[in-house]
Amino acid sequence: MSEAIRPFTIDVPDDVLDDLRRRLHATRWPDAELVDDWSQGIPLAYMHDICRYWADEYDWRPREAALNRFDQFVTEIDGVGIHFIHQRSSNPDAMPLVLTHGWPGSIVEFHRVIEPLTEPQDHGGDAADAFHVIAPSLPGFGFSGKPTETGWGVEKIADVWAWLMARLGYDRYTAQGGDWGSAVTAALGRRHPNHCTAVHMTLAMGARPKTEPTTPEELHAVERLQYYMEWDSGYSTQQKSRPQTVGYGLTDSPAGQAAWILEKFWAWTDNDGHPEDAIPRDDLLDNVTIYWVTETAASSARIYWESFGRGGGREPVTVPAGFGVYPAEIVRPVRAWLGDMFPDIVHWAEFDRGGHFAAFEVPDTFVADIRAFARIVR
Repeated sequence: MSEAIRPFTIDVPDDVLDDLRRRLHATRWPDAELVDDWSQGIPLAYMHDICRYWADEYDWRPREAALNRFDQFVTEIDGVGIHFIHQRSSNPDAMPLVLTHGWPGSIVEFHRVIEPLTEPQDHGGDAADAFHVIAPSLPGFGFSGKPTETGWGVEKIADVWAWLMARLGYDRYTAQGGDWGSAVTAALGRRHPNHCTAVHMTLAMGARPKTEPTTPEELHAVERLQYYMEWDSGYSTQQKSRPQTVGYGLTDSPAGQAAWILEKFWAWTDNDGHPEDAIPRDDLLDNVTIYWVTETAASSARIYWESFGRGGGREPVTVPAGFGVYPAEIVRPVRAWLGDMFPDIVHWAEFDRGGHFAAFEVPDTFVADIRAFARIVR
């Protein structure tokens, strides 16, 4: 296995973008929904509009150039090329910070927070709060390689992140994540506590009440969990059971890929009924475009198949932990449910805006929270 770290520049071929536009113009549309809201899924009128915009007005090239302002690299670990942003701070005492996205996200989620984290003095902050930011693309996602064998669940990815950080020369670091990134972050702290010395999360995957819920926080979380299981988890059931099957349609149809992803940005952001209330249209399409041009619909879905019901991850995370709690999260973390899993919670912050994609939706709040957490654990 080569330990070489190679510079990487995003450079999508013109023919891939031409094919995307051709497919969008040739979309075979379904009938319209029979309701006047999103309760049957993403509305046809919105999909017409956003696919027209994606084909005829959205310009990938300046978006690509903006992402390329970050220092990016690829290195092979256990046979898979791992793509990552490695943005070093000008402050030599900066804390190394691993940021991990989830599904249906990507490194695009972090494009507004990397510079304030690495150079806080240039963004209204204190240089003492600086981080060296390492933001990998999950295996099978974005510009990382696609595993060709099974076994790439959350614990394996956490081990790969530990190898990556050692290869970069970081012996001690902290980690942050949302969605699947929360699970990877917890596993990194659980499995590598001598190196990953603190963890911060926005989602507590698997946390459940041990007694009858009584507090308003617990009752709200149970209500949200029940709603998720009954009305919002169909994508998860499909991806954890038959990720290959869902990949055919999403890899063949950009409209299908966009609908599959954008519905979740409607469901999981802090919006007033429309995903673009929370995240600008071009940002949403940057994220969708990465899934499309890398053909990662099936490979990204496999993290569900690899991780759900495969065991592991029950031991406590003993390193210091912090949580940012956002009101529109799928299920907000409840501190009373986390004591066994995270016995050393040193930071707990609740906010009045934001949802599942906190760095994407409320970047200033997200950055301030990470800085506050890091001051405790530095």
